[in-house]
Amino acid sequence: MVKYKKAAFKRAVFFIRFFLNKRSILKNMKRSYFILLLCTLMACSKSTTDDAITCTEEFVYGLNVTVRDANTDVLLTNDEVTVLAQDNDYSEMLAFSSVVFLGAGERPGTYILTVAGANYETLVSDPITIVLTEDECHVIPQAIEVRVQPN
Repeated sequence: MVKYKKAAFKRAVFFIRFFLNKRSILKNMKRSYFILLLCTLMACSKSTTDDAITCTEEFVYGLNVTVRDANTDVLLTNDEVTVLAQDNDYSEMLAFSSVVFLGAGERPGTYILTVAGANYETLVSDPITIVLTEDECHVIPQAIEVRVQPN
């Protein structure tokens, strides 16, 4: 126990002498400020390399299409109409969910919609562009409302 106390006392005396030396204190402060500045600059710098992007598990539909009867303003379902989305060689029949037709899931592109039904005139939309988010994880959904004329 006595040896331990003597060794601890010797270390304490060494550190006190070391830090009481003015040159050592100034030198250590300059070194500490330099290290702190360097760490700050490294933390704030923007990396030019491709950093890993973590995307969520969420599945995002690019097309969210609501179809209404042009005369009555009633929402139409998949019982009355179908909605086809086409992007060059790719085509997809949109799935109906509650009150909206969903499609182009996580797929960017320029789509033309064709809305058709037995009791309605066929409607062909203008091109609709679906793009990716900035981090390229998901598409940015487009909410589209279409009004079709009854026959």
